[in-house]
Amino acid sequence: MNIVIRTDASVHIGSGHVMRCLVLAEGLTTQGHQVSFACRPQTGDLVAFIENKGFCVYKLAQSKTEQVPTTNADYVAWLQVPWQQDSDNLLTLVAAVDLVIVDHYALNANWQQRIQQVLHCKVMVIDDLVRSHHADLILDQTLLRSSDEYQSQPQPQPQPSHDETKVLTGCEFALLNPQFSDYRQQLLADDKLPLMPKLLLSMGGIDQPNATLSVLMALAVEPVLTRPLVTVLLGPRAPHYQQVQDFCLQHSEWVTQLDFVDNMAELMVQHQVAIGAPGTTSWERACLGLPSIIIPLAENQQTISRNLVAVDAAYKVELDDIAQLLMLTYQRLLQNWSALRKNNLKLCDGLGLNRVLQAITHLDKTETLLLRRAALADIKPVYDWQCQPATRQFALNKQVPSWSEHQTWMINKIGQSEDYFYIITILDATDNKQYRSRCNVGVVRLDRIGAGEYLLSIFIDPNYYGQGLAKRALAYLDELHPYFTIHAKVLMANTVSQQLFTQSRFQRLTVETFIRYPQA
Repeated sequence: MNIVIRTDASVHIGSGHVMRCLVLAEGLTTQGHQVSFACRPQTGDLVAFIENKGFCVYKLAQSKTEQVPTTNADYVAWLQVPWQQDSDNLLTLVAAVDLVIVDHYALNANWQQRIQQVLHCKVMVIDDLVRSHHADLILDQTLLRSSDEYQSQPQPQPQPSHDETKVLTGCEFALLNPQFSDYRQQLLADDKLPLMPKLLLSMGGIDQPNATLSVLMALAVEPVLTRPLVTVLLGPRAPHYQQVQDFCLQHSEWVTQLDFVDNMAELMVQHQVAIGAPGTTSWERACLGLPSIIIPLAENQQTISRNLVAVDAAYKVELDDIAQLLMLTYQRLLQNWSALRKNNLKLCDGLGLNRVLQAITHLDKTETLLLRRAALADIKPVYDWQCQPATRQFALNKQVPSWSEHQTWMINKIGQSEDYFYIITILDATDNKQYRSRCNVGVVRLDRIGAGEYLLSIFIDPNYYGQGLAKRALAYLDELHPYFTIHAKVLMANTVSQQLFTQSRFQRLTVETFIRYPQA
């Protein structure tokens, strides 16, 4: 596909939108798609950075008078021009495209509708604010976000020409560099907090209120023995860069300052705690089990902050409370470090990019099979499936578990950060709404037996036998976990499953054991 990504960075917007779009762009390029960006040049933009990554950038007309937001939620000012002018600019530069991906709080459903109607293309929206959209695919990687929140939004008229709007919600779809899932496998067993922890301080690429310096000053008043070793990540684009750099040079015995790193995952695994803004970096920290203190810098970060605190994955300190509360919160974080680490690892496995790429690949399909992480609400349906005689016939353990045994087992399985418990879902063909509902049709589990090695278990609801769902689920698993070694045991009498694994990417080791080696 020919794909254009419309996004911006500036001293007012920050760099997060562009950075997550770059992760997506690189993934799409790997799959053979042609990807370009469309950005409006302005103070603090990342146009040159995107071009240095090898992408063409369509430069929209620069505003003659720079608009300064009146609040940190004044998204209209982020755009610098009216949305109609923005769409005109883009349509002047782009004549033919298959998919437009837009990640911009100032571009609304009207903009999306005009782009789709003129270019006759698909539209994907990356959002965090639960707004109304005119799109084929919506991605909101906010923790605890539900697709129902978008389904309840008033929809623009006329409706999109497509049959449905697919909605991907939650941090299982977080757009992280694949390096994060790789490093995650290496550290799952490492759960020790050293006596002198290393702290990563990263308040984003701009840090307009200079929270970085406020944090450093709060740390500086502490005795040397209780002060962590700190790495500060802040680049020259930040308006207070020089102040922060001067402080770091004056306190070089406990502070190291970095402008930029190519491998954020590698930097994170060298630290045990973090202080940062609750943006996309929240999911990076969660993927690597890095307990953190979050300091919201803008109104649009408050929801993420509340949700991270609600699941006990981070502690929050407001900007105005840094001097009084930061060190008290830091000591509390150290006391509860192990629990926070486990809670973070449960939130995000670093495979969101793969899931989003699959959704884009299947945009034109009307009955896309997906794997979603199992939840507590799935305990009863899974039990009902396991009690079916057809399910137990070829199970390695023939005995049907009691209801209490199943509850205990599944609650424990869902809570495991190192295992993968998926529910196989397909679109409900009887639902004609714009936002199509999904029905659950089976289970796929990967139980970790070593670093990068997993044991597979799969079964389908007997009501959906004969539709090739197990084979499709294994193919989906290949795309989602290409770098794992996956083992499977299948009874010889189970001829259907024997044939399934023979026809998939598994190799037979013995009459009842199969293995799928890493795909790359």
